Amino acid sequence: MKENISVMIPEEDVEKRVKEIAAQINADYAGEPVHLICILMGSVMFMTELAKHLTMPVTFDFMCVSSYGGGTVSSGTVRIAKDLAHPIEGRNVIVVEDIIDSGRTLSYLLKFLSARNPKSLRLCTLLDKPDRRVVHDVNVDYTGFVIPDAFVVGYGLDYDQKYRNLPYVGVVEFTEE
Repeated sequence: MKENISVMIPEEDVEKRVKEIAAQINADYAGEPVHLICILMGSVMFMTELAKHLTMPVTFDFMCVSSYGGGTVSSGTVRIAKDLAHPIEGRNVIVVEDIIDSGRTLSYLLKFLSARNPKSLRLCTLLDKPDRRVVHDVNVDYTGFVIPDAFVVGYGLDYDQKYRNLPYVGVVEFTEE
């Protein structure tokens, strides 16, 4: 199979929206420190770009949580491969995700993190795919773009570890070689 990538969200639109989300977070927290939790690996580009535009004190941590493996559809089983390195009790926490589709991973993760007693716990995602939602208790506080049900890559998102470095969000179409 050959992969063809077409642009869904151009680089300029992504950059503009990241700045808008940062402005909203800046207003919501009014200078209070925030602790960003990046969900590896797809959220790295989004989180680092977002953090550049935050005006309050910011700390980072990373988790590796997956329900995909090497496929294009969620397996339904959530696995934590890397837990936090730092405690979050009493902190303003923003979980930064690349994409939310089924909601399984984030539903599980938010309950898992909530049990650690953060001061606040919010969710920020670059992409939201509500047509694929099977778990509906996921409240997204900051959304970059709502997209249709398509398999997307770029700006940190991958297909089999490829295409993360694209500066835009693109749709993958598979064709016979």
